[in-house]
Amino acid sequence: MSSSNMERQNLTHVSEFYLMRFSEDPDLQPILFGLFLSMYIVTVVGNLLIILAVSSAAHLHTPMYFFLSNLSFTDLCFTSSTVPKLTVDILTQSRVISYADCLTQISLFIFFGCMESMLLTVMAYDRFVAICHPLHYSVIINPHHCVLLLLLSVFVSLLDSQMHNLIALQVTCFKDVEIASFFCNPPQLFDLSCSHTLIKNIVTYMVGILFGFFPMSGIILSYYKIVSAILKIPSSGRRYKAFSTCGSHLSVVCLFYGTGLGTYLGSAVSYSPSKGMVASLMYTVVTPMLNPFIYSLRNRDISSTLKRIQFWKI
Repeated sequence: MSSSNMERQNLTHVSEFYLMRFSEDPDLQPILFGLFLSMYIVTVVGNLLIILAVSSAAHLHTPMYFFLSNLSFTDLCFTSSTVPKLTVDILTQSRVISYADCLTQISLFIFFGCMESMLLTVMAYDRFVAICHPLHYSVIINPHHCVLLLLLSVFVSLLDSQMHNLIALQVTCFKDVEIASFFCNPPQLFDLSCSHTLIKNIVTYMVGILFGFFPMSGIILSYYKIVSAILKIPSSGRRYKAFSTCGSHLSVVCLFYGTGLGTYLGSAVSYSPSKGMVASLMYTVVTPMLNPFIYSLRNRDISSTLKRIQFWKI
C-alpha cells in the first residue's frame, strides 16, 4: 500500500500504518540498529541499578528515594513502549504497525509518559516540603501519604491514557497512512484525521494542557517556594547544600519537559518531521537513559551504594 496512491483519499478502513524511518540509506541501518539497541540496554541496566540500589540499602528507604525508584521503573517502561519496536523495524527493514498495535503503543506511551510527569511533580512537592517545612516533613510525607501519591499518579496517568485512546477511537477517517514519527505519536496520528479537525484539536490540546501544563505548573510553583526559602538562609554552605538536593531533579525536569512539551504543543504551530523525530528521540530514549547517570553522579547516597554493588563499575 503506497501513500502516493492514497493521497486525497479518505481512508475509512485502515488496518495498518507506516512509520517514518530515520534514514533510507541501507548502509546506515546496522549503525542505527546498534546505536538504538545500545542506548536501550544502557537505559535498562541503568534504571535497574537505581531500583536495586534503593531496594538494597536501608538508608535509602526514604520518601525521596521511594519516588526515585518508581521514576526509574517508569523510565524503563516508557522507553520500552517505543524502542524495542524501533530496533525490530530497523532489523527487519519494516515500517508497518497494525492499527491495534498502534492504539496499544499510544496507550502505553501516554500512560508511562504521564506517570513520569506526575512523579516529577510529586518529587518537586517532596523537595518543597523538605526545604520549606523541614520540621513537619515526616508528618506530611509519611509512608501512607507516599503510597497515596503514587496511586494518585497511577490513576491520573490511566485517565490520561484512556482519554487519548478515546480520542483515537473517534478517528474513523484518515487522509494518509504515513505517520511522521518512528512510533505512533498521538499528535502525528491525529493529524492524519480528515474529520472534525477543529474539535479534535481542541480536545487534544485541552488534554495536553490538563495533564501536562498543570503538573509543570506544580513543579514551577514548588521551585519558586524552594528558591524563595533557600535565599533566606544566611549561610552560603547551607544554601548550596539545599540547592544540591534539587539539582538532579531539576535537570531531569528540564530535559523531559523541554523536549516533550516542545514536540507535543509545537505540532500545533508547525511540524517538521525530521526535527520532530529528533525531539521525540530525546524524550523517549535519551532522557530515560540519562536519568540514572544524573541521579547517580550528582547524588552521593546513590553513587556510594552503587559502588558497593559488584555489578557497578566506575
